[in-house]
Amino acid sequence: MLEKYLPRIEFDSYEDFKANYKVNIPENFNFGFDIVDGWAQEHGDYRALVWCDDNGNEKIITYAEMSRLSNQAANYFKSLGLKKGSVAMLILRQRWEYWVCATALIKLGVIFIPGTLQLTKKDIVYRASSANAEMIICVDDDYVIAQAEGAKAEVPSIRHLLIVNDTYREGWLNFNKEFQAFPDTLERPTGADAPQNTDIMQMYFTSGTTGMPKSVCHNYLHPLGHIVTAKYWQQVQENKLHLSVTDSGWAKFGWGKIYGQWICGATVFAHDYIKFNAKTLLSMIEKYKLTTFCAPPTMYRFMLQEDVSQYDLSSVANWCTAGEPLNAEVFNRWLEYTNGKIRTGFGQSEGTVLIADFPWIEPIAGALGKPSPIYDLKLLNNDGNVCEVGEEGEIVLCDVINNPPVGLFVGYYNDPENTQAALGSGNYNLKDVAWCDNDGYYWFVGRHDDVIKCSGYRIGPFEVESALIEHPAVLECAITAVPDPIRGQVVKATIVLTKNYSPSPELVKELQNHVKKATAPYKYPRVVEFVDELPKTIGGKIKRAQIRNADAAKQN
Repeated sequence: MLEKYLPRIEFDSYEDFKANYKVNIPENFNFGFDIVDGWAQEHGDYRALVWCDDNGNEKIITYAEMSRLSNQAANYFKSLGLKKGSVAMLILRQRWEYWVCATALIKLGVIFIPGTLQLTKKDIVYRASSANAEMIICVDDDYVIAQAEGAKAEVPSIRHLLIVNDTYREGWLNFNKEFQAFPDTLERPTGADAPQNTDIMQMYFTSGTTGMPKSVCHNYLHPLGHIVTAKYWQQVQENKLHLSVTDSGWAKFGWGKIYGQWICGATVFAHDYIKFNAKTLLSMIEKYKLTTFCAPPTMYRFMLQEDVSQYDLSSVANWCTAGEPLNAEVFNRWLEYTNGKIRTGFGQSEGTVLIADFPWIEPIAGALGKPSPIYDLKLLNNDGNVCEVGEEGEIVLCDVINNPPVGLFVGYYNDPENTQAALGSGNYNLKDVAWCDNDGYYWFVGRHDDVIKCSGYRIGPFEVESALIEHPAVLECAITAVPDPIRGQVVKATIVLTKNYSPSPELVKELQNHVKKATAPYKYPRVVEFVDELPKTIGGKIKRAQIRNADAAKQN
């Protein structure tokens, strides 16, 4: 399959990869027809999805079956009046129906918006009204159902509410009971009905930590950008199981649970859990003998709180992480237990993997890796000049308008002002601060808004967090700034302790001294708060803005 899209698949070195990686862009590429149906024709018996849940249910769907099921779903959606340009929302957690519905909608040209179970009625109203959504498909969850019903009452464009699971609710269509009555063949749309490469395929709504969420628009070429993500970073293998731990409501799902993985013919493994449990995750890796694995650093930390040596993890050929930078302590401890070096990947909802530990790169604890060949990525300083080695700067994707990289977003939906602000210069500034060393490795400092300015010093939260994580008392932590009348800002550490430690003034002093020895003394946290858990997205990212906002509210 890859031969259709890559002139070259194998490379001799990172430099060869960076200089010569290219993607053949077909006319009217459609992930549903060209990839899912393509694998169904070539190797229909390959497993597309191995799915299980907390209740002991399991389902295996081959590519041939996924092709047929998605055709039935597409015909069902057509019967409900959906067509090219319509918009649907999917709030499906990791139900197997997500893959069927997403593939069907892509085939039809229906734009879809993934959403998490955490969305409130207000969130759904905002998303559905801004995109004129016509349909919402939900899991059978009392909270989600109530939010969706409340939203439908306020958004005239919503015509259909669909539920998955074998249940009945008044006012809802039952997807599972109805879609399988439709034909399992589907003619590929032509002419005006056929989605074009430049049409919007999918929208992700950003977290909205600095304002209302923005709708990140990806066109039909976006899946091709994830070949690098899956093949050269996660290193997935044909008909072998890959697990990326993420909910379907997040862009990380597109990174790790559908696009690049299926283009490479891999099998997506999905555990539809309600609440994350480290022991369960370790047992799943062992039971299903996964080949490749990706999870946020937070989940590696929690797994390391268990007795990892009691699990046979030898089937995993490649370990990866993304979502946040990986602390060196976690990297080194995982290497000690599994003999596997965790490969870091870095990026945003707006694109595919931007910087990573590719196969020719030796992973270094704490580093991000090196840039993807898709993007012209540079570090620019405050004057707009390319940074020298060791100089901190903002990560910028250059010349994205004249030479649009495959996989990068094309703007924000019906939002010309934010689109112009992000892309109008011709470059895309991620607002993430990093530096590059003599060997070409990139090192993360922090989000532009997260960098702390204390007494004239710039302090990156990641370095301080990494120092704290080295102490056995610290399970996880978040470094943020709190206002200070003399220094402007001072460093605050919000800390979750490991099982055998309790908060005390003595422990605060011990942790502060530990940071002073592990990094520059001025970076130590002057304020320390112990908490039971950190605020996170369902994808595992720490919500530092929420901590800052809570601290600001206390001072007002």
